[in-house]
Amino acid sequence: MKNRIRVGVLRETKNPPDKRVAIPPVTGLKILEKYPDVSIFIQPSDIRCFTDSEYRDQGYFLTEDLRECDILIGVKEVNIPTLIPNKTYLFFSHTAKQQAHNRELLQQVIKRNITLIDYEYLTNLSGQRLVAFGHWAGVVGAYKALRARGMRTDFFDLPPARTCLDMNEMYRHLKKITLKPIKILITGGGRVAMGAMQTIRVLNLKEVDPEEFLTTEYDEPVVCRIDPDKYVERIDGSDFDLKHFYDHPEMYQSTFKKFSKVTDLYIACHYWDPKAPRFLTPEDYKEDDFRISVVADVSCDIDGPLPSTLRPSTIASSFYGYDRFSEEEAIPFVDKRNVTVMAVDNLPGELPRDSSIDFGEALADNVYEALFGDDPEGILERATIAKEGKLTKHFAYLQDYLEGKDAVTV
Repeated sequence: MKNRIRVGVLRETKNPPDKRVAIPPVTGLKILEKYPDVSIFIQPSDIRCFTDSEYRDQGYFLTEDLRECDILIGVKEVNIPTLIPNKTYLFFSHTAKQQAHNRELLQQVIKRNITLIDYEYLTNLSGQRLVAFGHWAGVVGAYKALRARGMRTDFFDLPPARTCLDMNEMYRHLKKITLKPIKILITGGGRVAMGAMQTIRVLNLKEVDPEEFLTTEYDEPVVCRIDPDKYVERIDGSDFDLKHFYDHPEMYQSTFKKFSKVTDLYIACHYWDPKAPRFLTPEDYKEDDFRISVVADVSCDIDGPLPSTLRPSTIASSFYGYDRFSEEEAIPFVDKRNVTVMAVDNLPGELPRDSSIDFGEALADNVYEALFGDDPEGILERATIAKEGKLTKHFAYLQDYLEGKDAVTV
């Protein structure tokens, strides 16, 4: 590294407000120690999970004006009027899947000659993501699922995760509750599902395998986590193969219905491809022996595998009801026949300090060497959506979306 690199930490401008930050104070100090030619400037924020004074106490310079910075780092989409031309930005842009609401953002990035690096596409040579908040979505999603169960039954009360200082405080509240004999099901095997299991394990519940879960009733609460081979099967009757399922999801059919007959609380943490089968139909929900009372859809797939996920919910208003018979939204916690749905799509924002530290450390460990020095593995190249006033080769497929010639998603 030959020249001094000035990094600006952006104030989050997306609404509803997001308290997370990509460079927490302690993480920033590690960066400065490792890369002596880097300097970090902090844009003040009255909503950030780490206060301005916490940054000042560690010796950071706070400034509204980041125009002298070379690299600008945020978390969520940047408010268009604040985009500074000719800079390098890192944030989750939510443009690469042709999201209609962010088309103008990408247009302005191109117009202003901005280099846009999207966290979602920072991968190693094996295609594994290097930074993500998924683990924390699972951690918080499972807690909110349990909170919904308590509110629905009036048997116990948990405070909102957002009112807790951090995960440790949230878990202290969780350890105080006692569950009646219920069956908890988690789908998925990645970071999100492991985060959910981490939270559930705070309660020291009995963990059972899928066959036991389906066939046995217990006098204590139990939890079961299942992988895709337990909820889909090949249409042609061939043996299940995970890679084949990921490559050809349209060749599979759902076998999930049997779980809806024995599950009380369902936490959905799986990845779902639109070409994959839906887990359940609206008619499945109407059957007399449908048992699920709470669906915590951490994956939050709208018009996806679960018909009860009608829309995303919010951190401030996390739950809504689903009328199993009219297939419409209902007021939560009123009619016991309805399913309680949690479908918050920014769950890590409820534990912003913990999730920010974890995310910041992942960036420091996996990305900054490429960002501040050489990038022999092409980490940044694969994640760069726009550069020098045009789309890069990896994202050239967005050209019609950029020009408004396509049918885009929302």
